[in-house]
Amino acid sequence: MYTYEANRQQHLAWHETLELHELTAFQSNQLTHFKMVVNDVKNPTLQALYKEAIMSIEQNLKELLQYFPLAPQGNRNSGNDQDMTAFYAGQLLGFAKTSVRSYAIAITETATPQLRETLQKQLNGAINLHGKVFYFMLEQGFYPSYDLPKLLANDVAMANKAISL
Repeated sequence: MYTYEANRQQHLAWHETLELHELTAFQSNQLTHFKMVVNDVKNPTLQALYKEAIMSIEQNLKELLQYFPLAPQGNRNSGNDQDMTAFYAGQLLGFAKTSVRSYAIAITETATPQLRETLQKQLNGAINLHGKVFYFMLEQGFYPSYDLPKLLANDVAMANKAISL
């Protein structure tokens, strides 16, 4: 009989490490954004929801960060750089990525040919934007997608920065 405890691995699997990266990067960017705008939200009920989301995301990130030492290999550091270029680029990349997914889903629900053409045109625009932002981030060293240890180190730094705001 197979038991996980008896055959426990010494590190996370690659695919789960990459999902951990995606979740951490996404939530870090959103946490930073929510903290930047929470005081601009005038409706008290909505502001309370933003504050609840902020607390929840902070807890999520603290929990996820515990798994980074189990990622396959890599050095990690935490930078305190106040340049927000990486954050802004990450926000734009996340938007573009979500747009691509949203358009792809919307197209599968579209029956009207003219609307389908419009959505396909806009999907192609979102794909192009995603590519441009991705390559900008890659060239700037903000998204070292071909270097897993650096990618994970960036995630840890972004999450810690978002938590400390």
